Amino acid sequence: MRFISWLRGEINDEKTPASDNIKYLVIAGDLVDGIGIYPGQEKELLINDVYAQYEQAAEYLKEIPEHINIIISPGNHDAVRQAEPQPCLPDEITGLFNKNNTTFVGNPAMVGLEGIKILIYHGRSIDDFVAAMPNVNYKDPTIAMKEMLKRRHLSPIYGGRVLIAPEKKDHFVIDKIPDILHCGHVHTANIGKYRNVTLINSGTWQSQTEFQKRVNLKPDPAIATTVDLNTLQTQMIKFL
Repeated sequence: MRFISWLRGEINDEKTPASDNIKYLVIAGDLVDGIGIYPGQEKELLINDVYAQYEQAAEYLKEIPEHINIIISPGNHDAVRQAEPQPCLPDEITGLFNKNNTTFVGNPAMVGLEGIKILIYHGRSIDDFVAAMPNVNYKDPTIAMKEMLKRRHLSPIYGGRVLIAPEKKDHFVIDKIPDILHCGHVHTANIGKYRNVTLINSGTWQSQTEFQKRVNLKPDPAIATTVDLNTLQTQMIKFL
């Protein structure tokens, strides 16, 4: 994979910036395709066993240099409960990965890196925002992310696509303002800003599936977003 080769310092060309200063890799789910997520998915899978999918993912991530710390949060394709908030991946899966540089968190999760607060949320509520608000679309998911911040809530619409687990605490409330809000889910890469909060939707590493063609979803595959944690300046790098 070209992205991993870049992290290993094996790509040096004028179009791609050096990866020398990369210290963290944040994954906001999904880590794998999963099984039975949408109709006909099994026809498109190269690996039809979810555990084997994680084994392959672990092998890829083990190629990343150990000085890069990896933070992994699950999504709706991952092997955790569908109801949110989601716990981190179970031990039988996390044990496949390099424990020296890999940390597993739930969904959502607030993490601190170099003094910067990063709120990680897979972003399934973007589906509900798109269905409820005419100005919100999948092409630019940062519009939905701005609505999350305006409402101080990651999933303010009840009874839609997001299944809510009965918890004593509402884990979707944004009580501490993050420096970065990082989402995924919709396979569209985009960046934005709202009241000094940097918005990042990290896209996907998968090309358009047959199911996505049927629902007219056009993904942005193989794009990584880097953030300078000193200035919060962002850059999108294409690896296709």
